[in-house]
Amino acid sequence: MKTTLDELQAFVAVVDTGSITAASELLDQTVSATSRTLGRLEEKLQTTLLRRTTRRLELTEEGSAFLQRARAILVSVDEAEELMAARRVRPAGRLRVDAATPFMLHVLVPLVDSFRARYPEVELELHSHEGIVDLIEKRSDVAFRIGALKDSSMHARPVGISRIRVLASPAYLARHGTPTDIQQLAQHVLLGFTQPDSLNEWPLRDTGGELLRIQPAVASSSGETLRHMALAGLGMVCLSDFMTRADRDSGQLVPLFEDQLLDVRQSIHAVYYRNTALASRITCFVDHVVTTLGAKPFD
Repeated sequence: MKTTLDELQAFVAVVDTGSITAASELLDQTVSATSRTLGRLEEKLQTTLLRRTTRRLELTEEGSAFLQRARAILVSVDEAEELMAARRVRPAGRLRVDAATPFMLHVLVPLVDSFRARYPEVELELHSHEGIVDLIEKRSDVAFRIGALKDSSMHARPVGISRIRVLASPAYLARHGTPTDIQQLAQHVLLGFTQPDSLNEWPLRDTGGELLRIQPAVASSSGETLRHMALAGLGMVCLSDFMTRADRDSGQLVPLFEDQLLDVRQSIHAVYYRNTALASRITCFVDHVVTTLGAKPFD
């Protein structure tokens, strides 16, 4: 059997107070309980730590050597507990964040500087994956996911909602014309996603009244790749507002079908496993994202 912290605390308390009675009062125990704890420790160590006389307790040579180790262990435990308490107040340590490349580049990266200024002891690791990743497999602590959530075993916190729009560059429209009717899309180069196929549903009604499902002429797994292709005038695209606001504000991408566009929005959540030991780091980062985005809407 291994020595416990309770046994070490009892031993040190007896030495510091000079008696089992005084130690039991310090530990808020009965005298018999403290005496049994001390006897159990000596039995485990198979040695006598204290010589008991009618007047006082005296450390044996073995007891004196063991006392130094016991004090060091108890000090280390106290320091570890204080460190954990401090981290709850001031988060510290490594935080691995995962997000799709567009969200990482357009939303999270611009927030890194202000977050680091506020929480300099948190070491950020930023990872990008285009699909939904397994947090444990990828060793991620928190992920930002866009769209409907499926994994109920994870804690999900809403971060925001972003509208999707059909866009094209002025250069593309100058060469191919600006479509005014959905039927005219058949004459244009449409850029879309390889997966999931639901991302190729544009916020327009088809002839059957359903969301328009396009067949991409060029497809990519990355929304950021599609954005760059659209900026280069290679085709029309449907992307979320969070990644195109600057392009729309500067006129580099022009919204299309504004009078026919449906108000379709993508929900964005921060997800992480419940009961995680990293709660303070995750909370401070997600709080910072939510607070900052609340002051700067996507659209």
